[in-house]
Amino acid sequence: EVQLQASGGGLVQAGGSLRLSCAASGFTFDDYTIGWFRQAPGKEREGVSCLSSSDGSTYYADSVKGRFTISSDNAKNTVYLQMNSLKPEDTAVYYCAASYGSGRHCLNLPYYYGMDYWGKGTQVTVSS
Repeated sequence: EVQLQASGGGLVQAGGSLRLSCAASGFTFDDYTIGWFRQAPGKEREGVSCLSSSDGSTYYADSVKGRFTISSDNAKNTVYLQMNSLKPEDTAVYYCAASYGSGRHCLNLPYYYGMDYWGKGTQVTVSS
């Protein structure tokens, strides 16, 4: 059974940091691209960042470049999203998702397509 378990959300003041974790199981981690997506109230879900486990390529939405960093621990089948300099507009439910193959699904973040598996979200709230 494929599982993606996101954790690490919480309440933080503007300018603060959080690290999200996505623990994956039930599929061959190295064959997939893992991404972080978010959905704010009243808005569509958007892509934040992706990482191709096979070659380490990373992708970021312009809104988070320079503030967020995606990384992985392949031995633990876990992808992280380090979020620094958080802003109130980063407030959203954050989801991790996986797609088979390279990061082609994430080439035009925040737009994305074709993610195969989704986990439940974790709430990130940034207060001003």
